[in-house]
Amino acid sequence: METLVPVSNGELWADDSGGDGLPLVLLHPGVGDSTVWGPVLPALTARYRVIRYDSRGFGRSPAPTAAYSLVEDLAAVLDHFGLARAVLVGSSMGGATSISLALDAPDRVAGLALFVPGVTGYDGLTPPGFYEEVGKLATANDMEGIVRLGLGIWGRAGGGTPETDPVAAAQLRGVLPAWFSTVGHQGTDAPTFDRLGEIATPALLALGELDQPEVVRCNEEMADRIPHCRLVRLAASDHYPTLREPGTVVQLIEELYADSH
Repeated sequence: METLVPVSNGELWADDSGGDGLPLVLLHPGVGDSTVWGPVLPALTARYRVIRYDSRGFGRSPAPTAAYSLVEDLAAVLDHFGLARAVLVGSSMGGATSISLALDAPDRVAGLALFVPGVTGYDGLTPPGFYEEVGKLATANDMEGIVRLGLGIWGRAGGGTPETDPVAAAQLRGVLPAWFSTVGHQGTDAPTFDRLGEIATPALLALGELDQPEVVRCNEEMADRIPHCRLVRLAASDHYPTLREPGTVVQLIEELYADSH
């Protein structure tokens, strides 16, 4: 069931598959919206209650008009659906938000399935000169140039170009408005990298071997810091694991879910 969830100074589009049992909550990356879960969604909703939502400005959620926090929005989504606890499945930006909630409200997080996750409080995730290049392309109104730049960084498994990888290109193209509309509104949640050792919930971290090198290095360090974290290396994945290895992503989520009861 699709709905709009009220959050502080705004609202979010969300979809609840319905059903009983401990729910899965899917948090999308910054290089895609909630439709990035499409390849894994049928298998998950066949077995679990699955809730997914679009962050502000992404997908079907309105652009922000005031300051907001990603982790506070996640908590608001859980509250809206009456969820005392959930297994969080976070990709990239969504992984960082999942970690933040696991540290802010550990009783609400039954498990963490992290795919190519980001994390707050870690320097060096952005490639050198990236923002400067995006600024130049945006000034020239060259949105396709930004898509091409992004795929060269995060879409290597698909060939790294819009021509070789139209599905990932559509994801990236679709989120460019959010990249610009959230500037000045999205707050930075509290640093968590140095607190990863406090995570007590079952955790799995899957990195993409073909991902941006800075992300791979960060993910390795994260897995080392999270107690008893299972590290999985996805040989055929870049920053879009649900597009590259959906069957493996489903299997890993199911395994983590089984450990979260």
